[in-house]
Amino acid sequence: MTSILEKAKAFYDLENCELEQVGGHDGGRNLVYVCKQKDEKKYVLRISALGDRTMEEYEAETEFVHYLAENGASVADVIPSRNGKLVERTEENGTECFVSLFAYAKGVLLSDQGYRYREGAPLSELFYNMGKTIGAIHRLSKQYRPVHKRQQYFDKYNVDDIGKVIPETYAELKAAIADRLEKFKALPMDPESYGLVHFDFSDGNYHVDYSDGAITTFDFDNCIYCWYMFDLAHLWTHGVGWCTWIEDGEERLKYMKEKYFAVVLEGYRSETDLPESLLEKLTLFIDMVLIEGIVDEFECAAREGEEPDPEDMEDYVKCLVEDIPYAGVGVDL
Repeated sequence: MTSILEKAKAFYDLENCELEQVGGHDGGRNLVYVCKQKDEKKYVLRISALGDRTMEEYEAETEFVHYLAENGASVADVIPSRNGKLVERTEENGTECFVSLFAYAKGVLLSDQGYRYREGAPLSELFYNMGKTIGAIHRLSKQYRPVHKRQQYFDKYNVDDIGKVIPETYAELKAAIADRLEKFKALPMDPESYGLVHFDFSDGNYHVDYSDGAITTFDFDNCIYCWYMFDLAHLWTHGVGWCTWIEDGEERLKYMKEKYFAVVLEGYRSETDLPESLLEKLTLFIDMVLIEGIVDEFECAAREGEEPDPEDMEDYVKCLVEDIPYAGVGVDL
């Protein structure tokens, strides 16, 4: 890996910078380093060597990020190499590697602050800004005309490919996923409903500026053509932690609907909108999020040469198999 790092640094004239590797989750896709130069300016260097994505896909991702940044979305922009490329390709011991450099997102992770929001500001500001941030990305996505193309949802999430990821011992789960995929196929795919989305917008993939609450998004590694509602449903499933202090399940659900998601939607609608008919299908799109999470569990475990821990996806599997609407707060939506 030292050789690859030296090549990567040379692509971007980073030979004299300090490198600090960022810890990833088990089965993570990339090697990521924070690069700090003598003037304290920081960048994020990403090296991808799994061999499961093409140059076209990496070019499509970085093209989208650069487009968003140039058009005013609050994202960590991709930095061209000394050759003017957004993605550099190299090889190490017969393994193809893809390298990109990104600006360091202003602010910090919420987790680094113990999930304590900035002093003197209400949590509603954070919820609003989360919705506004993803709304801006979707607004620009609706206008986007790329040179390079990312995958469409059904290119990855189809019965055949999921059947290769999830073993036959999970027959009930596979049948439940197949049922949802048929329902997804009936959803509208017009430009106001379907386009290139982040697909992993959660507090691990954005920084918050604690001086003003501004959010900067990064890690578009999973971006895919999908329904815009997916990102909003993803925000629901990743927002339930904000109400765990409420003991009663019905009260937690009320908080999620009225104090959290309604404010997220208010921020979202300040940038763009979605057909009401899709918003009414929130529970179906939450199922789509559950499926993505389960597939990711199996993929990550396979990269580690392990079996997924059933307890890590127990609730997701139960809701899909038994057709229980998932709220994440102990009661049904």
